[in-house]
Amino acid sequence: MKKLWIVLLTMALVPSVYAADSALVQKAKAEGRLSFYANMTAIQPIMDVFNAQTGIKGQYTRISTSKFLPTVLTEYQAGKLMADVLQAPLPVMQMLKAKGVLAPYKSPAAAAYPAWTRKDDQIQVFGIEYVALIYNKELVKKADVPKRYQDLTDPKWKNKIVMANPASHATTISWLIGLKENVFKSEAAWMKFVKGLAANRPMFVKSFGPTPAPIESGEKLIGISMPKYIITKAPAPLDWARLSQPLLGTPRGIALSATAKNPNAAKLFMNFWLSKKAMGMLSSKVGEYVLAPGVFPPIDGIDKARVIPIRTLSDQEIRSWGARFAKIFKPF
Repeated sequence: MKKLWIVLLTMALVPSVYAADSALVQKAKAEGRLSFYANMTAIQPIMDVFNAQTGIKGQYTRISTSKFLPTVLTEYQAGKLMADVLQAPLPVMQMLKAKGVLAPYKSPAAAAYPAWTRKDDQIQVFGIEYVALIYNKELVKKADVPKRYQDLTDPKWKNKIVMANPASHATTISWLIGLKENVFKSEAAWMKFVKGLAANRPMFVKSFGPTPAPIESGEKLIGISMPKYIITKAPAPLDWARLSQPLLGTPRGIALSATAKNPNAAKLFMNFWLSKKAMGMLSSKVGEYVLAPGVFPPIDGIDKARVIPIRTLSDQEIRSWGARFAKIFKPF
């Protein structure tokens, strides 16, 4: 059944890749290989379709966000970077660009993407790592589902929230600052929210990955997490709170490696990755929020949500705010 699915997708996607310059296709086939480093999970099906469609042997290596920068820089500085294409959160990609790891490339497949995603001559933004409030829909009454972020400070949520540790998880730190800069009308109102959230004694985990489990089991009822888990953890009883405020998230970027051993295959793969069909796979199968026009994950109501990118914080800001949040969100 899986093979049939790949074959059908391959047939559907043929025009998107082969619409590229035929000379590029032939050069890419001559190289015959491709190495892709990514921090995203569950994207092997996309690699399978690309490989079946082009005959190129593409290999996907998943590297966690926390290890991505040191891994890539160590390989690059030793002259042993194997990646032809790199994908990571925008702040990580920007740091790699500053170190000379990335190569310029403007993919024609991104021509219809929002203008702000195409401003960089090396990094193409293709999605947003969106954050929302997810909850156990079997245990939380509809009337109790938050309608604003401020509702998380209600004492009824005390000891019932799970979130990535705001003292150490960079994305959560950036999300909290994003709320201050994009949602709350004043810093005083934002700080009241932060302290109210802390007063409800949330359970801390290392990253977003572990947040759905305690919600699914009923150990916790609600979490600061990612809507994509509604798809990837199905049939877990998860839903997301449809707030009156925007959802925020860190942009995701993709770029060619400056030391790519297979530069033509890298360009062909990047064109494929950014195509509407491939982004449709990423959205429908993994639940990602992508920026290809008209493509949304099959999560009820997400197509109507306002999802905005948050500012990239400097390392110094991450450390400074992390230390401040450590004093506010004291472990219990």
